Amino acid sequence: MRRRMGWRLAGAVLAGGAADLAGVGLIAAAAWLITRAAEQPPLAALSVAIVATRAFATSRGVFRYAERLTGHDVALRAQAGTRERLYESLIPPRRDGLGGADLLSRMVDDTEAVQDLLVRCLLPAAAAALAGLAAVTVGLFVLPVTALVLVAGLVAAGVLLPAGTAAAARRWAARIAPARAELAGRVADLVHGSADLAAYGAAGRALGDARAADEALASLERRQARVHAAALAGGTLVQGLTVAAIVLIAQGAGAGTVATAVLALTALVSFEPVLPLAAAGERLAGVLAALRRLRAVRDAPPAVTDPVAPVAPPSAPLTVEVADLVVRHPGADRPAVDGVSLTLTPGRRVALVGPSGAGKSTVLSALMRLVEPESGGVTVNGTDVRAMDSDDVRAMMTGLTQDPYIFQTTFRDNLRLAGPEAGEEELRRAVRDARLEEWADRTGWDAELGEDGRTVSGGQLQRLALARALLHDPPVMLLDEPAEALDEETADALMADLLDVTRGRTTLLVTHRLRGLESVDEIVVLEEGRVTQRGRHDELVRSPGYYRDLWESEVLTRR
Repeated sequence: MRRRMGWRLAGAVLAGGAADLAGVGLIAAAAWLITRAAEQPPLAALSVAIVATRAFATSRGVFRYAERLTGHDVALRAQAGTRERLYESLIPPRRDGLGGADLLSRMVDDTEAVQDLLVRCLLPAAAAALAGLAAVTVGLFVLPVTALVLVAGLVAAGVLLPAGTAAAARRWAARIAPARAELAGRVADLVHGSADLAAYGAAGRALGDARAADEALASLERRQARVHAAALAGGTLVQGLTVAAIVLIAQGAGAGTVATAVLALTALVSFEPVLPLAAAGERLAGVLAALRRLRAVRDAPPAVTDPVAPVAPPSAPLTVEVADLVVRHPGADRPAVDGVSLTLTPGRRVALVGPSGAGKSTVLSALMRLVEPESGGVTVNGTDVRAMDSDDVRAMMTGLTQDPYIFQTTFRDNLRLAGPEAGEEELRRAVRDARLEEWADRTGWDAELGEDGRTVSGGQLQRLALARALLHDPPVMLLDEPAEALDEETADALMADLLDVTRGRTTLLVTHRLRGLESVDEIVVLEEGRVTQRGRHDELVRSPGYYRDLWESEVLTRR
């Protein structure tokens, strides 16, 4: 793959260089032809120059088209490969602490830096070097002393000026990408949290923060624009001074009108591919900063480590044992989960109950190999999950997670994420079991859902996520707060349906809601990462503790 990319890149460089060489040849031949024709020689004396001018003009367009085609093909392939590797590096999750907006900025904006590195930096530099070499060769052939002047001008415009702009841009280029990510995060908070901000009277402050982030980014971009303008002006000045010096030297040496015209126009056109290098040097500083940000994501340590030689996952039916599980998040003083044990036998349903921050979701993360235990562990049919590939573990144990993501595509396609090969009847069965069939038929299976599910209600979003989980049908179903942030009526209906469709399925349910839990086989109460109570619903409501207090509070609230 890399060898093919190397050949494509070499082809783009050669095509770009050939286009610029054809441009230099075109100007040189045309200058000689026009000035020589003014002397009215025989037509035969001009025939070679006429043919050369036509050939250079035609080939320049052909080579430029080939350079654009091959260059952008290489750049887009490299960008796609970079983005794919970045996706792969995020599975399993990394301990990088990046927020969603910042990670999205790196995924979209920073990966485009690879395209800029090739199209705006590498290819123009290679083409400019070839064109400059050709122009200097013409100068050596016609009047050698002018070649030295041209070399000095090209070095100033193509090496010193880009180096200066890169050095100036490097001081603040590393700040532009984080500033852009900060603005993206502020805007995302405004869009997705507009209702909450308005409810708490915080919209003005949030808008002020967004404006401040926008002004900070605009200030950095204005500095970038000033450097860009100064670079263009400096390159044009060097070009003009170089051509003027060559004309004066040629006239002083008595080179004649034809030679002077050829030297002047050749020097003038040789700067055409060189002048953009100043902007390329400026862009290179931003590209390198973006590449460092991408490398920081890829180099972040993974949350879990897969074995070098993973064992094959056991076949169903599965018995899951959580034994003395201890999980500590990076930098935390105390474990998030401390000595938790539970058993999931085939068809058994267990509910994890406890206050926020008790470690319930961390237990699910350990089951899905999203966090690494400090001690203890999880076994499936006696095999430690750390000995298996994490993808195999998640194929066995997954389901409905908190804040399920809905993509901006059709209802049908959002379902197919969980079952790409599922037939129409399988899709309908999952939707029917999630009690979403009437809504799907009314709205339309091919109706496009808004970004992050903003065009559907909270209950519909959770039911769609439940339908996905049922369609995937893992051997062990994990359900994390399926009724969170829903109104009482919707939450009760969803929990009733969920408990109905999971009957006979091996299920671990994390919930704050106790209504309906009398139908599960065991309830485990977590407080501060430890198991404080366990048993069936009728046993726990008779025993003093967190569960009875929460049950009494829930009953009183409903009266």
